[in-house]
Amino acid sequence: MQSFNHESHGGRVVFGNGSLETLPEILDSLGIARALLITTPEQAELGHRIDRVLGKRSAGVLAKAVMHVPVEVAREAVRAMRESGADACIAAGGGSTIGLAKAIALEADLPIVALPTTYAGSEMTPLYGLTEAGVKKTGKDWGVLPRCVVYDPQLTLTLPVKLSVTSGINAIAHAVEGLYAHDGSPVYSLMAEEGIRALASALPRLYASPSDVEARGDALYGAWLCGTVLGNVQMGVHHKICHTLGGTFNLPHAEVHTVVLPYALGYNAAHAAYALERTERAIGATDAIAGLRGLIDSLDAPRSLREIGMPRDGIDRAADLIVEKAYPNPRPIERHAIRALLERAYEGADPL
Repeated sequence: MQSFNHESHGGRVVFGNGSLETLPEILDSLGIARALLITTPEQAELGHRIDRVLGKRSAGVLAKAVMHVPVEVAREAVRAMRESGADACIAAGGGSTIGLAKAIALEADLPIVALPTTYAGSEMTPLYGLTEAGVKKTGKDWGVLPRCVVYDPQLTLTLPVKLSVTSGINAIAHAVEGLYAHDGSPVYSLMAEEGIRALASALPRLYASPSDVEARGDALYGAWLCGTVLGNVQMGVHHKICHTLGGTFNLPHAEVHTVVLPYALGYNAAHAAYALERTERAIGATDAIAGLRGLIDSLDAPRSLREIGMPRDGIDRAADLIVEKAYPNPRPIERHAIRALLERAYEGADPL
């Protein structure tokens, strides 16, 4: 029998094709008068599309979000928010955009409405991160959890296939770590397994046919579940490694998660039999690590840190940063073992 405490914090979720058009009604229900629209520079057109949907209720488009939320960008965004007179922000995009909206909410104490266009899952969490002087620091504050998340599969149709699959593997990583979290519960384990199953089924389909809206919708459904797990239980060594590598070496977020996942699971394998069993069942494999590696390979996703820009001479620095502070994990986080993991991940060698 598993002993556990189960706690849930949630906002409203609106799911379905065309749900973007319901934004005015959603703002009404939340008592929001005007909202500033947050996007990356690459997704500015989406911001302008939402601007047209909202009309006078839009306070403009701030297309300044970038990876890992540099503190300088966050400060500029907070200033823009205050100058706009908006009483909320709408984050349309992936983890970078939602991360910037969270930085605004943290400082300005304003609600967020999120429209995810990737499968990262950040929209379902109270977690935030800011990068300063090459170090990414994360925190948790329920005040940054979006008040409403609008999942419109049509908004993901323009997400490039390569980013779609790595974003989906990123979401799977949330669920895998949730399965061995020290503060997990049977409810979050069910959500984690179902999230992994949904994504493992959807990703090959959208890889083969990027315009398959059903596959896109199934991937978003899986991302919602995996993101909910991420937001409610403590992550372990996988996320510690990925945050360190991403913030320190400015590596692409989803690709880092994709490369590291089999290695992190291999690191914990002898201490996380339950997680391996549930993962195997979810992806239909007899070996969780080999099954995940096979899924990643079938999607033509990166399998080594070297190919996504990690410098080899950064391995020792990364190992030092990863073990600098204690972090809950089934297996103790030991420098020699972490360095060996990073070396294997750099080369793309066997995770075990």
